[in-house]
Amino acid sequence: MLEIKNLTVWYGGINAVKGIDISINRGEIVTLIGANGAGKSSTIRAIAGLVKGCGGSITYTANNGVSSQLLGKPPEAMVKLGIALSPEGRRILPHLSTEENLLLGAYTLNDRGKISENMEYAYLLFPRLKERRGQKGGTLSGGEQQMLAVARSLMSSPELLMLDEPSLGLAPILVDEVFEIIKTINTEGRTILLVEQNALAALKIAHKAYVLEVGSITIQGNGNDLLANPKVKEAYLGG
Repeated sequence: MLEIKNLTVWYGGINAVKGIDISINRGEIVTLIGANGAGKSSTIRAIAGLVKGCGGSITYTANNGVSSQLLGKPPEAMVKLGIALSPEGRRILPHLSTEENLLLGAYTLNDRGKISENMEYAYLLFPRLKERRGQKGGTLSGGEQQMLAVARSLMSSPELLMLDEPSLGLAPILVDEVFEIIKTINTEGRTILLVEQNALAALKIAHKAYVLEVGSITIQGNGNDLLANPKVKEAYLGG
């Protein structure tokens, strides 16, 4: 579904991502783990078309078999191709209601029936959002805002869902809830690319994982293998 070859990302004179290769198959949960500044968010933002100064290639093959080269395309083109991003920091609009925030995620859809169907799916995944459908986004709790960010990214009916730090700043009980929902979204047919500092939670649900350090991939394998890897344990799992 997604094939990244020799991806480089530059911010001015800073080489944030240094020629990495990543492969994501349809139906997988793939996670990128690493410390702050490792290049995780830069990678996911490059896929989404949110950063310039990128080199290499990113090939996306949709479920209908059509392949596209992503580098150089604007973010709105990614959404139309079937790629959606739930960004780090949630980025909801605080002055709009929960429902209005969700509708913004469906701006590429013209089918009112499909928009309504996606809204009900979002409310099924996140019942609390339905309870707060008329409430301003800025008055929601941190956990509810994160749920809203994920739900909004589902409104465009993406085939590939990218999640950037979905557990950041959440209480442990909410972290568990968010990761259970990610598993549910995956089992219902969506491919997921997950950027996450909570390595333990991410590796437990990942089919495949990559460890990034200072812009380079240092370890890769399936989630269970990385959970058992001594270097990963020492660096990211508390020994």
